Amino acid sequence: MKIIIGSDHAGFDHKKLLIEYFNKNNIIYHDCGTYDKESTDYPDYAHDVSYKVVEDKNNVGVLICGSANGVAMTANKHPGIRAAICWDNEIASLARRHNDANIVCIPARFISTNKQEKILKTFISQSFEGGRHQQRTNKINC
Repeated sequence: MKIIIGSDHAGFDHKKLLIEYFNKNNIIYHDCGTYDKESTDYPDYAHDVSYKVVEDKNNVGVLICGSANGVAMTANKHPGIRAAICWDNEIASLARRHNDANIVCIPARFISTNKQEKILKTFISQSFEGGRHQQRTNKINC
């Protein structure tokens, strides 16, 4: 599994700490930016992460912005992307197990950096259950 990560300026500090976590734990990742706190447009990073997640089904995405709404809305425009805003472990687990989410969207202004690490660990450790959930996820795309 490769983690594709991106953020706007509001999520930059959270992203930086996740990358430190990836490096300490030998987790393979690709950083799509932003690379500083200068004001920037979240769709640029959400599109880049989404393209890379769709390229390889083994990739999982992480998008971080202030509320997570903007990156989630943008990512979910891409066919094959199921981006979920996750603010706690149970939501992250359900997003993966029941909704087959492949991008976790973190609301940086509303959760701590410690909590985001737990959310990410939960998100990447779960897998889609299929079964009754498959028929529902099949109905997501227009």
